[in-house]
Amino acid sequence: MIVSELQLYNFRRFKSVDREPGLSLTFHNGLNALIGENDSGKTAVIDALKLVLHTQSNDYIRPVDEDFYTDENGTVSEFKIDCTLSDFTTKEAKNFIEYLNFEKKEGRLRYFMQLHYRAWKEGTRVFQELRIGDGDDNIVIEGKARDLLKAVYLKPLRDAEREMSSGRNSRISQILINHPVFNNSDDHKLIQVFKDANTSIDNYFTEDEKGKVILKTIRDNLESFNDMDQPSNAELKTSDIKLKAILESLSLNAEEIHPGLGELNLLFIAAELLLLKDDTDGGVKLALIEELEAHLHPQVQLRLIGYLQNEYSKNDVQIIISTHSPILASKINLKNLILLKNGHGYDLAEGKTGLRKGDYLFLQRFLDSTRANLFFAKGIIMVEGDAENILLPVIAEILGYPLEKHGVSIVNVGSTAFLRYSNIMVRANGSTIGIPVSVVTDCDVKAYDVDPNTKEKVFNEKQEESKTKADQKAQNYTIGSVHAFVSPLWTLEYCIAMSNLSEDFHKAVHYGKKIFNAVEHIALTTQKIVEANHDVAKEAACWDSLSKAERAYNIYNLMLNSDGSSNLKAIVAQCFASVLKWKISVVPDGMTQEKMFDLDLYGLKINEEKRIKLKKELEKDDYLKYIVDAIKYASSAN
Repeated sequence: MIVSELQLYNFRRFKSVDREPGLSLTFHNGLNALIGENDSGKTAVIDALKLVLHTQSNDYIRPVDEDFYTDENGTVSEFKIDCTLSDFTTKEAKNFIEYLNFEKKEGRLRYFMQLHYRAWKEGTRVFQELRIGDGDDNIVIEGKARDLLKAVYLKPLRDAEREMSSGRNSRISQILINHPVFNNSDDHKLIQVFKDANTSIDNYFTEDEKGKVILKTIRDNLESFNDMDQPSNAELKTSDIKLKAILESLSLNAEEIHPGLGELNLLFIAAELLLLKDDTDGGVKLALIEELEAHLHPQVQLRLIGYLQNEYSKNDVQIIISTHSPILASKINLKNLILLKNGHGYDLAEGKTGLRKGDYLFLQRFLDSTRANLFFAKGIIMVEGDAENILLPVIAEILGYPLEKHGVSIVNVGSTAFLRYSNIMVRANGSTIGIPVSVVTDCDVKAYDVDPNTKEKVFNEKQEESKTKADQKAQNYTIGSVHAFVSPLWTLEYCIAMSNLSEDFHKAVHYGKKIFNAVEHIALTTQKIVEANHDVAKEAACWDSLSKAERAYNIYNLMLNSDGSSNLKAIVAQCFASVLKWKISVVPDGMTQEKMFDLDLYGLKINEEKRIKLKKELEKDDYLKYIVDAIKYASSAN
């Protein structure tokens, strides 16, 4: 059996309106990963399942005041959790036969069980109950059936060393005693092993010469203490052996000396999952794991999630994890992801999103920890190359919307295959997840023609063609909360060359060329900056009679190879970003301009007066408006 549905009513942040659940989730067998930004409700889902099912470690779980939904109108007096269990095996069904419902689906009988948990307040006291059944015809579940609904639970901050140590009611003893291997507690092989050991111990004190001395001394002492007619035939005996006591004396240790937290955590997880491998008792086989990545470095995270995903994907075991790790999110199959956002849970499996079947394989192959960051963001900006990836954070800072402060992630798709990424944020029915996604792309209408005879490039601005292409791209990429922002002309670099930042960009191009042509791309020196500025002034004078568009074409053309490609885009973008950062920084006296290309630049404070002045220039510029709008939309500034 698995947990197939969960509905929360006025639990934590999930408000119920018109008797509808505040949150409704569907799960499947195998791995289910809850992802999303902080405070999206991942922990609430795990805690709700713990309240309904309880845990095999017998954690003390009770509803508390913080579990009741609270807003400006006060706190509700009752919350409910509905949980549906389905996909029963025959062995599982026989333990719940009086509680099961069934329906005919695809020509087969499908058994399912509905659990209804309720907690309510009366004065300062909080009460709870768990009932089972449909509608008003439900009853309290108890006895063996209730005990078989316990889940394995791994808390987020695990003290693995303590949990795996020996002691009364130790966790390792609880895991082992619940395993079917130890069901026969009165006649288990381990008891006989300990009895044999006890016999050897007894023989030592009665037959071994050294042991006999100890026992004889004790008896002689006791004889001298006792009355004449009182027996003094003392014996050294071990205590009666019980299987529980034997298991409580065990500890689970790593082979290495002084293992770290990561190794101990893996050992703990390995032991806990022991209970999921068995199907003899017919109970629920569910593991709830909070922050699977705790204490584990990235490579171990990948190995662990790969094992869980493959080992438990084709049986009736279910694992529900929560994670903040983009590394894990990039490795987990998209069909196993559940994105929590704005009080809703979104299944990202095939058929639930705007992705086509082939897109899933593509996206899974190209997701890495950087791109997977989109699942944890409040807003997303998708770009097609390194230049936008480098420039947009600096422009956002100038505009007063620093991306990290607004929870915005930039996803560099490295191409124009935006729909293969952005449609993961669109539902199959066209509705939106609610995460603003800005797709920033070029209209890609080249501002030149090639002479068929001379093969030379001839400038041609193509404004109407550019507008048509930009509108077409915007329409193609815009759906739901995904909005396209397309350059009004050719490319980002050409638009910057057309903008009121043209002079700064012209310099950045020459700075980039100096770096690119230098040995090992060394940073700029003061002398090279002076040379580059001289070249800029000389070219600007030569182009003085040209139109604004022709000057922009010439500036951009400095970056291009003969085939129209460019090896300079990323370097020029970095130089231009440094120039912009330098323009808004409080530059200490004596700091030379070459320092704008050092890491020290990011340690400088911002001059607010300069920033606001540059912000106004950007906002009023028609050629950069699409960049400004993209940043504001992803930051929810509009």
